[in-house]
Amino acid sequence: MLRFAFGGLAANKVRSFLTMLGVLIGVASVILLLAVGNGSSTAVKNSITSLGTNSLTVSSMGARGAAGSTVKKLTVDDAKALASATDAPSIKSVAPVVTTSAAALYGNISYTPGSIIGTYPAYFETANQKVAKGDYFSNDDVLNSRKVAVIGSTTASQLFDTEDPVGKKITIGGTPFTVLGVLQTKGSTGFNDPDDVVIAPLPTVQNAFTGFGSVNQILVQATSADTTTAAQSDITRILMGTHAISDPSKVDFRISNQTSLLTARESTTKTFTVLLGAVAAISLLVGGIGITNIMLVTVTERTREIGIRKALGAPKGVILGQFLTESTLLSVIGAGLGVAVGIFGSHFSIVGIKPVVIPESVLGAFAIAVAIGLFFGSYPANRAASLRPIEALRHE
Repeated sequence: MLRFAFGGLAANKVRSFLTMLGVLIGVASVILLLAVGNGSSTAVKNSITSLGTNSLTVSSMGARGAAGSTVKKLTVDDAKALASATDAPSIKSVAPVVTTSAAALYGNISYTPGSIIGTYPAYFETANQKVAKGDYFSNDDVLNSRKVAVIGSTTASQLFDTEDPVGKKITIGGTPFTVLGVLQTKGSTGFNDPDDVVIAPLPTVQNAFTGFGSVNQILVQATSADTTTAAQSDITRILMGTHAISDPSKVDFRISNQTSLLTARESTTKTFTVLLGAVAAISLLVGGIGITNIMLVTVTERTREIGIRKALGAPKGVILGQFLTESTLLSVIGAGLGVAVGIFGSHFSIVGIKPVVIPESVLGAFAIAVAIGLFFGSYPANRAASLRPIEALRHE
């Protein structure tokens, strides 16, 4: 039966190859897209974890409060209240943050970094941003609103290529900045690049770009991972005082720790991965339909052969098995090649994401492809086995 099946496929090499190609693309798509989703999830998890388990992010609730009143935005005064509180021993450091965007210019090179951040030196430790070259800016730079900056590795490579950026001047939105240092590379998460950044003293960024109004968020570092809950309680108590809020249910700010961020991101990326897998599964279905189409054509072409074999005494089961074996071989070979292509393709970054292959997806895609071959090949095989010998012999 296997010999006849291989002979049938070899008789139409191009047609057989194109049919297997459909299965190959389907299996490879499932493996690669699920690997991209898993890689994205891993990158996001590493990015959030790299901030440290004792980091807290305070942000405004939105445009309106719970009771419809206007929300009070977070300000530098809120950050100062948190930093200077003597009754909050769980709070180690505080860094208000404003973000904006503008084009950076160095010589004849113009580049727009992903974000321009204005903050305090405490931000670097809280956000786990380490310097690879040069140094951080200081509290004295903040107090004197000096036009200095620390840039990410992506921004450095875009503006300076192989040249050392430390000590060089760049112009951002018409304001000259001296580069004090370059941050260590963190790696892209696929959706944003934490290395594509310019970090400068908060008053300098406010004066040049955002104005001296509200801040986007406040980063707070607890004294340890064990005191994050106590720090969260202290932050809530202090900010309720500065915002004149007496009812805890009506607070106009939210506090996120790394655990809650990680849970939310993992849920999102899991949904994203499932959607990618569903899209890829459609191509597997299309490959199965292709098998049905080709096997129907094969049955039609070999009707006379079927009639001769049945006239010589071949039972229905033999004819059924022959064509089922052919369709299964198409799917098995196609799925095997698809697995090889999927695993090979996962060694390359896709849209900035390093795919991480899920072993279950490889086994699942292969098994589903084989099952599809059996399922979609059963109708043509049954049709061939049901042909009456006299009618088959009359076929031209």
